[in-house]
Amino acid sequence: MIHPQAIIDPSANIAEDVSVGPFTVIGANVEIDSGTTIASHVVINGPTKIGKDNRIFQFSSVGEKPQDLKFNDEPTELIVGDRNTIREYVTLHRGTPGGGNVTRIGNDNLFMASSHVAHDCIIGNHVILANATALAGHVIVDDYVILGGYTTVHQFTRIGAHAFSGFSTAIDRDVLPFFIVAGNRARAVGINKEGLKRRSYSPETIRALQDTFKLLIKSTCSLKVALGKVEEMAQRDENVRMMINFLDASERGWIR
Repeated sequence: MIHPQAIIDPSANIAEDVSVGPFTVIGANVEIDSGTTIASHVVINGPTKIGKDNRIFQFSSVGEKPQDLKFNDEPTELIVGDRNTIREYVTLHRGTPGGGNVTRIGNDNLFMASSHVAHDCIIGNHVILANATALAGHVIVDDYVILGGYTTVHQFTRIGAHAFSGFSTAIDRDVLPFFIVAGNRARAVGINKEGLKRRSYSPETIRALQDTFKLLIKSTCSLKVALGKVEEMAQRDENVRMMINFLDASERGWIR
């Protein structure tokens, strides 16, 4: 399953059924679990752990040193879960000591061509980064987020579950769960209704989230009064409660 023109460091731990294409280079301290396929001209450096059934396409760079001037070759790592698709020219960088030493990627994610995940990012499950989307360091992306092509995300930003960004969006603060944001700089424009329908959210829940959006973004009352009303709604809907909890935990402020 390993092409004779691939270069594999003797210390790399690769499952027997992993497929590796020609001219791919796999360095020291790399672990790759079963079912993963790696195309030609890929570079994987360690310490990096890659789970099961991932698909890594040609010319991608996985586990390279972080682009952080403070980094001094410390033994940080990249951890990739299962069933991820990593397309052409994707770059996934290892962590830094200042960010917990690890960049962590969950399961069932799609990284489209030329997307970038910088050091110390934490990516959940079922996330899509469209073409040329770039995450700066220390970004957290929760489950089922979709970031449209050429989206850029500022460091130390968190993007809540089921959020969606439009094409060429510049995100400089936290994005609430279920929100759609767009523009440069990003503004909240609605609730990700279509995405929620595809994931079988009930009409009642979608309506509650839309009402929450109107209170937080479009209401003429003060934010304090709006949050009080949202808090009342959160007693009846766990997804509204998720939004309140996210707001309480936000450190950078959130996009309105």
